[in-house]
Amino acid sequence: MNNPTILIVGTYDTKQAELEYIAQCIQRQDGQVKTMDVSVLGEAAVACDVSKHQVAEAAQSSIKAAIDSGDENMAMQIMAKGASQLTAELHRSGDIHGVLILGGTMGTDLALDVCQALPLGVPKYVVSTVSFSALIPPDRLSPDIQMILWAGGLYGLSSICKASLSQAAGAVLGAARSVELPSTTRPVIGMTSLGSSCLSYMKNLKPALEERGFEVAIFHATGMGGMAFEKIASQGGFVCVMDFALPELGNLLAGSVVNGGEDRLLNAGRAGIPQLIAPGCLDLIDFAGWQDIPERYADRPFHAHNRLIKSSALNEEERRETARAMADRLSNASAPVQVLLPLQGLEEWDREGEAAHDPAGLNAFIDEARRVFKAPTELVEIDAHINDQAFSDRVLELFDEWVQDGVVTNQVSE
Repeated sequence: MNNPTILIVGTYDTKQAELEYIAQCIQRQDGQVKTMDVSVLGEAAVACDVSKHQVAEAAQSSIKAAIDSGDENMAMQIMAKGASQLTAELHRSGDIHGVLILGGTMGTDLALDVCQALPLGVPKYVVSTVSFSALIPPDRLSPDIQMILWAGGLYGLSSICKASLSQAAGAVLGAARSVELPSTTRPVIGMTSLGSSCLSYMKNLKPALEERGFEVAIFHATGMGGMAFEKIASQGGFVCVMDFALPELGNLLAGSVVNGGEDRLLNAGRAGIPQLIAPGCLDLIDFAGWQDIPERYADRPFHAHNRLIKSSALNEEERRETARAMADRLSNASAPVQVLLPLQGLEEWDREGEAAHDPAGLNAFIDEARRVFKAPTELVEIDAHINDQAFSDRVLELFDEWVQDGVVTNQVSE
């Protein structure tokens, strides 16, 4: 697309100069622009393609109601709801091909909702004074959101803030021109893993599944990867999931920031997607590299993967807890679920002689899994390590049975 249309969203009562500068940057590069005003108190000096009144009405409210609430947080949530709905409608109708949103904390709060309303592949750029800040919870980030820090952008234009704004304008326009949207020519299998050394089954499974006519998308289970996996699953984006890396679930239960969100291991079941599940790396708890290991984990096996992430191990009772959490989260799935239990180990570092080798802990998990997984969830025991060829072979056998029985379709939905 040579001349895509970018939706520019912001508060035109207070940020008109900055928003108009962005529009000019896009138009100078032969891009098209639509504008959306999400201000509440003030009036825009220029007419926008989507007025603030239209935004509030799309949320079944009004600007008067937003003002009368006397609560700026409530008012902005009204505007966020309306802006999200209208942005999604503009995309569905083909009127826009990307979005760029400008803001401080209020505008960023709204921007996160707007980006969540758009599907994967639609360029989503946020210019924010709090980009990459700890203020932004990871579970509010859409899978392919892009952010740039609005340096020097608190109030008014300057040469410093123009550097951020012009980069964002060029980035979103370039992305809209060059994006290759997700293909619909082959049915997609969603798979999780943790790197390719700790868990390596994908090296066997991906080519074998591709030979069968499927596309395989592999997600890195380090928090954000799990969130992206869950988001796409919630939208019915997979014909089957092979969710074989679950450290994000254990991390969630242990309170680690390296988790995939509260809905980890729930969305495929809710969406009616058949699931093959395995507890890969569910013996570990991950921490950010900059964190100190909490005292209660000090006497346990420890592995520093790199300067960004390090791991300790769960004890026997904690492993039993993860088995119970898996069973509970999978119990309400609306499509078949098979839980594959590799009896000889869950990740490369728990092999004999490695730092996380803990036969008693593994046996505790296996014992609890045998106790808690009940029909219709099926527990399939495999006398192999999760990284052994025998595990991959059994996965393919089960998958082929599902394809033959029509549980998994090998056709792309219209």
